[in-house]
Amino acid sequence: MNPLQHWNKDPDAVLDYTIDWETWLGSDTISTSTWIVDSGLTKDSDTKTTTTTTIWVSGGTAGITYSIVNHIVTAAGREEDRTITIKVRER
Repeated sequence: MNPLQHWNKDPDAVLDYTIDWETWLGSDTISTSTWIVDSGLTKDSDTKTTTTTTIWVSGGTAGITYSIVNHIVTAAGREEDRTITIKVRER
């Protein structure tokens, strides 16, 4: 799994971004998932399964690059972060 993912987004788009943690987890599972979203983007909702986390994001200003950090805690007590960078641009 790439710990840093890069995406493009239109300012008017509402999009979902998913992180697949399965390879990193092995036989462990996700207990909690928290998202930290840069100011300027809006977290509309988020969900998780035992191996994936998903966030729905809207907003942003064209020409700005934003970061979203997903922090998980596993059933075994491990903690890890993954960062998604989103470049907002008119499409």
